[in-house]
Amino acid sequence: MNVIVIGGAGGIGSAIIKRIRANYPAANLCATWNSAPPGDALGIDGVEWTQVDLTSELSIEAFAARFDSVNWLVNAAGVLHGNNPNGAPHMPEKSLRQIDPQYFLHNMAVNTLPTLLLAKHFEKTFKHGDLVQFATVSAKVGSIEDNRLGGWHSYRCSKAALNMALKNISIEWRRRLPNVCVTALHPGTTDTELSSPFQGNVEPGKLFTTEYTANCLVQLLAGFNATDSGKFIAYNGEE
Repeated sequence: MNVIVIGGAGGIGSAIIKRIRANYPAANLCATWNSAPPGDALGIDGVEWTQVDLTSELSIEAFAARFDSVNWLVNAAGVLHGNNPNGAPHMPEKSLRQIDPQYFLHNMAVNTLPTLLLAKHFEKTFKHGDLVQFATVSAKVGSIEDNRLGGWHSYRCSKAALNMALKNISIEWRRRLPNVCVTALHPGTTDTELSSPFQGNVEPGKLFTTEYTANCLVQLLAGFNATDSGKFIAYNGEE
């Protein structure tokens, strides 16, 4: 079993790696990092770490060229707040007055486009006929129907576009790669650096540990089959 976790140095990504290693001790595990190497701090044995710039197609293409066969590819990378490409700090917008083109495009470049590029360049590694899981960690705030509060324009738009991208991929591969299950996964609000500025608004009992979230997501992936392709599934199995 060959498994790749994109964004493996992040809170959810590293927890997913640990859960996969616990559940599938014989799996070949490869994970990527972007800005800072994880080193030995994560305490995960037997993981091959690679730096990949998810905003560069050349970087993704070179990474994909190393693999002949992949069974699971899970993209746990994403951005909600931080610095613009120009270094200026930015938080999710509360109003239209705060729209910044660079910040909007940065959200699209990190949250949306990499999944399409991963699908483009890893497609060849899924042609072995066995069941494949191709999943990206999305967010419920990317649901248009579920949007009741507005705001967070860049993040919401990038996640809505991600969900559409995954749906498109699932339809195309249904014809050519019927063995691949393509899913968007909602992890719930998880106690990570990404969510830390906003945890004060979380209902009691709804802030999950990374271990709990990873266990839920890996359990979902283990249970999906090809007929689940194209779905947007929450950590608790709700569609």
